[in-house]
Amino acid sequence: MNLAEMGTPDLVGMLLGFALTLMVFSYAFGDNALFRLTIHLFIGVAAGYAAVVAWYNVVWPQLLLPIISGSQSERLFVLFPLVLSGLLIFKASPRLSRIGNPAIAYLVGVGVAAAIGGAVMGTIFPQVLASINLFDADTIRQSGESPLLMLLQGVMILIGTLTSLIYFHFGVKPKLGGTPRRPEWMEVIALIGQVFIAITLGAVFAGVLTACLVALIERVYFIGDIIFPLFTAP
Repeated sequence: MNLAEMGTPDLVGMLLGFALTLMVFSYAFGDNALFRLTIHLFIGVAAGYAAVVAWYNVVWPQLLLPIISGSQSERLFVLFPLVLSGLLIFKASPRLSRIGNPAIAYLVGVGVAAAIGGAVMGTIFPQVLASINLFDADTIRQSGESPLLMLLQGVMILIGTLTSLIYFHFGVKPKLGGTPRRPEWMEVIALIGQVFIAITLGAVFAGVLTACLVALIERVYFIGDIIFPLFTAP
């Protein structure tokens, strides 16, 4: 990296990234003002970026533009979200916050419906279909792998799926004079599901840790590309 051949904008951006990287790494010596300043800058930039994206992708084209230059039907269509947005303003006042409850209720309802729909259509159904396909003879034949190995994989995935779901079964009635407890056979199955869940969480953690290490190595190389030329330049 030759700093002399870089343009002014690239040079300023690189030096700014170098300074911010060192400020983040300063957290290794404990919480300090430089690290907090970097975090505040990151949060501020992220909030500003989100506000700009919301304005140009949601507020202006889908709310204000139809009101200004849209047809009568389009104006009536955006009237409902406009009223709900206005009700949200009342949440800033403790005395008038109840007026904004319908808007909050609508947001929570839509959010829960989207989350449940996404979980069912994006996770449960694909997981069930994928587990079924592992026992399909045509799928095993087209894969070109050993049928015994494919069958073993299917059995393991099926056991992991069922035992993990049973682990989250909490519909247990309390016994007389005792605490709620699942039957013994369900406790054994739940224990197997707990093992599968622990393996899954371990794999997820390993993936996150690997991504963090990759980012750390990239930043270390970035610092080295800036510092080393300063000492090796003729």
